[in-house]
Amino acid sequence: MSEVMLKLDRVDKFYGLIDHGVHAVRDISMEVKKGDIVALLGSSGCGKTSTLRMVAGFEPVSRGSISINGREIHHLPPVKRNVAMAFEGYSLYPTVTVRDNIAFALKSGNLPATEVARKVENVAEMLEISNILDRYATSISGGQQQRASLARALIRDADLHLLDEPMGQLEPQLRTLLRGRIKSYIKERGLTAILVTHDQTEANALADRIAVMEDGELQQYASPDEIKEAPANLFTGTFVGEPPMNVFPATVTVADAMVTLEMADGLVLTYPANAFPDDLLARLVELQQITLGVRPYSVKRSEKGAPAVIVANQWLGDQTHIAASFAGGALVLVEHDRTHLSVGDQIAVNLEPSDLHVFNPATGMAVSHGTELVG
Repeated sequence: MSEVMLKLDRVDKFYGLIDHGVHAVRDISMEVKKGDIVALLGSSGCGKTSTLRMVAGFEPVSRGSISINGREIHHLPPVKRNVAMAFEGYSLYPTVTVRDNIAFALKSGNLPATEVARKVENVAEMLEISNILDRYATSISGGQQQRASLARALIRDADLHLLDEPMGQLEPQLRTLLRGRIKSYIKERGLTAILVTHDQTEANALADRIAVMEDGELQQYASPDEIKEAPANLFTGTFVGEPPMNVFPATVTVADAMVTLEMADGLVLTYPANAFPDDLLARLVELQQITLGVRPYSVKRSEKGAPAVIVANQWLGDQTHIAASFAGGALVLVEHDRTHLSVGDQIAVNLEPSDLHVFNPATGMAVSHGTELVG
């Protein structure tokens, strides 16, 4: 079993008085294994940066504890935590060159000057900033400053590397290139990293595990594949995925060896009852009212199926995104070939039981994924 590098135990963060101020982080518990890359993913204001800053020591913990390598560190100042942080706001020293900014943490480690220079050149080449090493922070772009801040964090010998929106200022082509390089750099050196991002593509590309956050709460902590294929709740199901998951309310009845899902506008989906295991059938009958989810990539057009009417058809260069009026709402489906459909065209779509996600509308929690009952 991998060693636990970081542990958060029921951590709360209040801005203002405890239990009366803004409750930015709510009772978060999670473990990060040594050598893992973990992404804190969520929208602006969800608590992900506050969580990272509590680990770094720049924000005090209101309740709970934080441990690194089994040692409680939440009461220690940042300098005694042995963490390296790349700030979203860069925080470079303006009076020294980019080279000296990156090398700053190494110069206190008694490394030979030639070794320091080699390490700086290597990380600079990896991040495409070799040509600005002898310039000052005030003379380079925001994207270059961001990469210099990232280099300064990654070059350090630290227990944890904390990366706050490390590529937010970079153009898409460069960001795509650097994702692979940064992940390889971290993995080859056995580093442990925590990444804060609102970009799910970045989280999926870099992270071994993703912590999805919303309103200060941890919604799900799992691998990228598990979050996509088995979201813990409706929020995670609809937040993670591009395009987002389609969701519709439905009423379940089981009779005459058939499962019927009654939806808005009189739409009815029917399936053989034997397509579902008995425990799932019993749960569906118990709930009656469900929220049905299906990923756009899983929606298939067919000659016979549920009716839908095209409202938009967009070719994105490598795939087609089709939106259709369906069951009182909008259904999005994705096809890899260019599709010649016009607004107002009628189509039929097929939703297989193995592609359906069922959520409890009262709690938002997942009930089943495909034909497998959760829990």
